[in-house]
Amino acid sequence: MADDARMTLPGGVTEVGEAFAEQASRFVETLTHVASGATPEAAIPVLLLATTDILASGSRLGAMVDVVPSEEFEPDSGPDTDVEPLRLALARILDGLDAYPEVVDPVLGPELDATSLSDGLTEITLALTQGLAHHDAGHTTEALWWWQFSYLSGWGATAASAARVLALILGHLRLDVEDDVAAEAEYDALQRHTT
Repeated sequence: MADDARMTLPGGVTEVGEAFAEQASRFVETLTHVASGATPEAAIPVLLLATTDILASGSRLGAMVDVVPSEEFEPDSGPDTDVEPLRLALARILDGLDAYPEVVDPVLGPELDATSLSDGLTEITLALTQGLAHHDAGHTTEALWWWQFSYLSGWGATAASAARVLALILGHLRLDVEDDVAAEAEYDALQRHTT
């Protein structure tokens, strides 16, 4: 039976759940749009915006008190979303920029692992869609618990890492230019200001 969030959740938490559900849906829609190849020239900045937005929303979940569902076991929300087509499409869009080395857990040590943006972004999508399935079924507490738990145990760190890599890629794409191109752009800018 679906729980009525307004009755079972403390004040303000229902609003957090609704806001996070909107943000999660927006993230999934944005990734799907980018993966479709509709705007390849904007893929990196759009992915950066989507990732930092969901990371900011997730940090609210991490900062609030633990959400405890009323049931001991997670209700079945149906089969997991198949994110493999999304992962493959993102890997194609990000070809040549996808893979990167990552420190597994900088708190515990310097161990490196190979990962990719497409893997990380689809991992986030899978966690968000599982929470959305609970939310859509009316299990608001369960959705919040799942989003909070999965943020703290996985997708929060994954999103932080992906956002850092996307920001670095964007910086390289914008700033790594040949000296003569940079000099010409600087000259053009100076000419516009003096005329």
